Amino acid sequence: MSTSTTGRPVQTGRRRLAVVLTVVAVLVQLVVLYDPSPAGGGDIPFADKVVHALVFGVPVALAGWARLRWVWVAALMAVHAPVSEIVQGLALPARSGDPFDVVADLVGVVLGALVARRLSGVSGAPPSRW
Repeated sequence: MSTSTTGRPVQTGRRRLAVVLTVVAVLVQLVVLYDPSPAGGGDIPFADKVVHALVFGVPVALAGWARLRWVWVAALMAVHAPVSEIVQGLALPARSGDPFDVVADLVGVVLGALVARRLSGVSGAPPSRW
């Protein structure tokens, strides 16, 4: 592992960056999901579903890169998916809950978990001795 000019390992700086980006991704998610008057859906078909998949998948993937307990982050996001739609439907008058958004959210969580697994170095194979 190389060191920076301050003598600290470069890896520590990357991990800090990954943690900060994970937190930012979660904050973006909260704004996207709970903005009382969201931007229009636009003319691109399924753009809303892609956004849902991204705002749930990116935090999970970044948690893997940050070497956080991404499985817990994925589980929390999977629980948050239906909860966010219930809150939108009941508490935000300009919003509505959509079960297909929950599906898109969960697809994002699964895709994010696959990326997180890859980035965190976790594999299904036993460690090699060579």
